[in-house]
Amino acid sequence: MATQIQAQTQTQAAQTTLPTHFSDLVRLIDTGQTLDEAQTQTLMTGALAQVLNGIDLTRAQMRAVMLTIMRGQCGDATMGALLAGLRMKGESIEEITAAAEVMRELALPVELGDTPHVVDIVGTGGDGANLFNVSTASALVAAAAGCHVAKHGSRGVSTSSGSSDLLQKAGVRLDLPIEAVTRCIREQGLGFLFAPNHHTAMRHAAGVRRELKARTLFNILGPLTNPARVRRAVIGVFNPALCEPLAHVMHNLGAKHVMVVGSLDGLDELSIASPSQVAELKDGQVRVYHLEPEDVGLTSQPLKGLMVNGSGESLALIQAAFAPATKSIASDQANNTANNKDAIAQKAADMIALNAGAAIYVAGLADSHAEGVVRAQRVLSSGAAAQKLQAFATFTQDLARDVPAT
Repeated sequence: MATQIQAQTQTQAAQTTLPTHFSDLVRLIDTGQTLDEAQTQTLMTGALAQVLNGIDLTRAQMRAVMLTIMRGQCGDATMGALLAGLRMKGESIEEITAAAEVMRELALPVELGDTPHVVDIVGTGGDGANLFNVSTASALVAAAAGCHVAKHGSRGVSTSSGSSDLLQKAGVRLDLPIEAVTRCIREQGLGFLFAPNHHTAMRHAAGVRRELKARTLFNILGPLTNPARVRRAVIGVFNPALCEPLAHVMHNLGAKHVMVVGSLDGLDELSIASPSQVAELKDGQVRVYHLEPEDVGLTSQPLKGLMVNGSGESLALIQAAFAPATKSIASDQANNTANNKDAIAQKAADMIALNAGAAIYVAGLADSHAEGVVRAQRVLSSGAAAQKLQAFATFTQDLARDVPAT
């Protein structure tokens, strides 16, 4: 009884530290009203106090906070303290959901209508591994296999070869209007949604993120906020503990089939060198399991040789992995598709097939991940992935020439 009374007293004490008008201000924002400077400060102070007391923000509260940040109405000191407090407490599923909803609402959208088999394959970055750009290579393979890939990405977080860096090195034009990006997805099966072009409100948090030099909520929001609002995706995370929570967030956001993955050797993608944690959202349910390369017909092997220094090295390794099998050895057998490649290029091809196979599966073009891997291997051995990269670059260059000068 004494313990119960003590707990109640602590809860009451925590509640009394909150500004009395915090909930009222949340309701005002929820009805579309704009707060003045004093009200905004009260709102953010109330949110910060609640977080520092270890109390999760409700979805409505987090929505109000995120709108305030994205409208440029939150001071840097308060924003930094709140982001740090959320990380120390641990962001809840409802908090992440609300933040992602706001970012999606404020993004410049890409409307794909009834385009079939739309999928994204994207990672949080921040794993520090300096591998070649696996997700972008996998996106090209998935597109060559028949998916429509709305590739959401930016510059490198923990590497000098982010998705945009790699594609620009390959001759892809990223300075395209939204209508042109939409055409890329519909006609080429692949379009690059450069995050800074779509999430312009993020500029209000850029300074604080640079100053903090630490992972915050924003590091995990990128893969959740594709401007095309894809309902199928493979999302890589730097910490496997994030897999299950983010799968539930994607369910809250209306996703249909998603694999959130993080390898036990620290990659923000599926690894050929270790088991990977997977949280798979399918048919409204989240299933968590470990996946080993052997589960989908591949062989575990070390990552040695797959690290790169910059987008040039990344592109060279991807092009080697994309090299078609010679006619004399081409077959449907996965182990015979690329014997003309050196060992490192073949290892890169296996890594790509593992991840592209997942995208092909969640896009609905394969009945299982293993079947998706086989389809990815056929694309790689046929040279279709290399052809897709060249065709995509040429298509974007042609579109860029048609854009009126400003």
